[in-house]
Amino acid sequence: MFPMENRNDFENPGEYPSQELTSLILEWGKVKADLEKFYRVRDKQNINVRMKKGIDLFLQYLFCSNEMAVVRKGPFPLDSLRYKPVNVSERLGFILKRPSLYHSYRQLSELFLEQEKLFAKKLIMKKASKP
Repeated sequence: MFPMENRNDFENPGEYPSQELTSLILEWGKVKADLEKFYRVRDKQNINVRMKKGIDLFLQYLFCSNEMAVVRKGPFPLDSLRYKPVNVSERLGFILKRPSLYHSYRQLSELFLEQEKLFAKKLIMKKASKP
């Protein structure tokens, strides 16, 4: 059921500089717009496809914003992440179990937003700590 089963379980986090993370957010914006449209017309087949893509994008963003290799198959080492949304394990578990629910989409949207803020905070703190 996992989004990208045919891909490697791990990727090199060095392949994702800040501009690449920005492109993940832009891609999420496109997926999000599609999902809004599909939920409006209750197109479950396309909802599932786009939610899987959205989940994959979130996992890439989550791990790469923590400078870790991307893990695409569970169990996810979420406890080892320094920058992560509150209750990410429970929320992601809910989304993975029920990807077609509108509430899952809302949770995924909020997780993206929270992780964006945490990544921005990380960059600010990193910049402030430089002499």
